[in-house]
Amino acid sequence: MKDLFGKAILDYQTNNSPENLITETSISEEDEMSVAYLFREFKEMPKLEKKALQMAKGKVLDAGCGAGSHSLYLQTERNLEVTSIDISPNAIEACVLRGVKDARAENIMQIDETEKFDTILLLMNGAGMCGKLSEISGFLQKLKSLLKEGGQILLDSSDIIYMFDEDEDGGKWIPSDVEYYGEVIFNISYKNQKEDPFNWMYIDYNTLQNAAHANGLNCELVLEGEHYDYLARLY
Repeated sequence: MKDLFGKAILDYQTNNSPENLITETSISEEDEMSVAYLFREFKEMPKLEKKALQMAKGKVLDAGCGAGSHSLYLQTERNLEVTSIDISPNAIEACVLRGVKDARAENIMQIDETEKFDTILLLMNGAGMCGKLSEISGFLQKLKSLLKEGGQILLDSSDIIYMFDEDEDGGKWIPSDVEYYGEVIFNISYKNQKEDPFNWMYIDYNTLQNAAHANGLNCELVLEGEHYDYLARLY
């Protein structure tokens, strides 16, 4: 991994001529993403993220923390103890520069299970980090092992069924070469460099709920967004 996503974050934080990220997936065209968006304050966040940050309690794990904006809000405005992790060393360096107290370049699947949290945050489609639906059980079991008694997982995601064409009967044309329509291959480019492609997943609520129940977790729909997106709480 070239860590281009993290490089963009670190460039923005250190005023090192940051540029927009170019993202593209197996089902969507190239799109520009402003790195500044990752540095947004609470008032600029979507309502799903605001709700999740208001529901966070106790000791918090911010998984896939990116530039650390959610962590900083919880740390400074809510006075909560936050551990912020991301697989990007550059993003973590930016988090430290921004004042995140406990920021680590770490994969959630490698976290020591002696560490326990009251709240695990997976925001900005964070559940997608498990990559494929076939990996969801192992992913949820790992999250469950990191929860304290009475703990909760707060995650947002999207149902991307709207991106597929309809047939005459109102059904959707789903490519036959994917196991689940929410699985995509992500490509990121930054400053004329290309990242290695990686798997990502947008999980619809019903599929998430079924996976949660299969792994001994309750799942409730907290809030729906404006565009097929939602916030869920697992406990």
